[in-house]
Amino acid sequence: MSGIFAGTFGRGGVAAEVSGAGWVAAMLDVEAGLAAAQAAAGLMPGDVAEVIASVCLPERYDLDALAERAGPAGNPVIPLVAALRELLPPPMRKYAHLGATSQDINDTATMLIAKRALLPLRADLDNAANACAELATRHAATVMAGRTVLQHAVPITFGLKAAGWLTALDHGRARLAGLRLPVQYGGAAGTVSVLGGRGHEVIPLFAAELDLAEPIMPWHSDRTPVAELACALGLVSGTLAKIATDVKLLAQTEVAEVAEPSAPGRGGSSAMPHKRNPVGAMSTLACTQRVPGLVASVLTGMAHEHERAAGPWQAEWETVGDLLRLTGSAASWMYEVLDGLSVNAGRMRENLSATGGLLMAEHVVAMLGGGPENRRIVDEACARALDEGRPLRETLASSPLTAQQIEDALDPAGYLGSAGTFVERAVAAHRRRPDRPAPRQP
Repeated sequence: MSGIFAGTFGRGGVAAEVSGAGWVAAMLDVEAGLAAAQAAAGLMPGDVAEVIASVCLPERYDLDALAERAGPAGNPVIPLVAALRELLPPPMRKYAHLGATSQDINDTATMLIAKRALLPLRADLDNAANACAELATRHAATVMAGRTVLQHAVPITFGLKAAGWLTALDHGRARLAGLRLPVQYGGAAGTVSVLGGRGHEVIPLFAAELDLAEPIMPWHSDRTPVAELACALGLVSGTLAKIATDVKLLAQTEVAEVAEPSAPGRGGSSAMPHKRNPVGAMSTLACTQRVPGLVASVLTGMAHEHERAAGPWQAEWETVGDLLRLTGSAASWMYEVLDGLSVNAGRMRENLSATGGLLMAEHVVAMLGGGPENRRIVDEACARALDEGRPLRETLASSPLTAQQIEDALDPAGYLGSAGTFVERAVAAHRRRPDRPAPRQP
């Protein structure tokens, strides 16, 4: 992505893979791979396939000219193949694009681009997850207020919150790693009729050439591979949005429990010198907010007509590229945020007491033995505390609890349940991942 907004929406390593140059490079790699597969199947001379590969170099093609011709042609493959054939000796031109239709090249290029783009995307997710694991371990005992419906609930630890981020990131990354990205080769209507009865022989060789999956049959109007990719990206995007939302809320001035990394020119204001805006969380959300609509566009477009679609297929092209770019940019932003996140444990302790002990009311009921009558006692004590602006410990003085029992009941660190165990389990599961990358060096 180029332009004034590229710094926000085209961050990280994915953008280059889904650029116009990235698409042309992928399509040319597909044409070269198809020729090599057909040569391996004995459908063209090996030296012809080598010559075709030699002209499938992106620098030999005019991207702007291809883009201009793609509109009237209906897709970019048509002018690309015409340009490719012009670079071949006349006797060899019949072998280029042999038996293929434009959708074969475009769909396979889509899968190839996804494979390439997912590498930097997954790397950023790995790094973000590793940062979460570090935060979860370091802050396993850092007590803070849990919040439900934006209100204080019961105590948790920041380590538990980070562990929740971690498991969600690991689930999303596993979905991406498990995607099946198949080649496409079916010819005009899915029969590869130009090759007689040998078209099916090319598909496994084609898949091997590009290191993509081998489909059972051509999938021109079965958009499951594209839809699965879109949904997996949507899931990851949603997880990144959830983390970014937590960070921006915790970074509010009145909360101030975390802060994003700071640097000259980062998160400032054109008007207010004091500002330290959560630019990473903000940019992550700017990217992820656009993703659900793009996923919906792909899912809506699954209703292809007969053997080839007029409109729904074409709508996928930029949509898939945008999905990859925006999710990749969000992952890059969130890795930077998590890797440099400052956690203010002191402020978390202060905020725990903001309601005068009310967030420990559930624990008080438990200390009294539970049941409706004890719940009524605590409800009345909480109501008096709110109405009179007094700490809960004072309004509990008339309860059956002793002064020491009241102090114990109002201690946030004594009411964390299985938080520590959950953190340990999340971090251990992360470290057991079979595809877990090596830890980053300090």
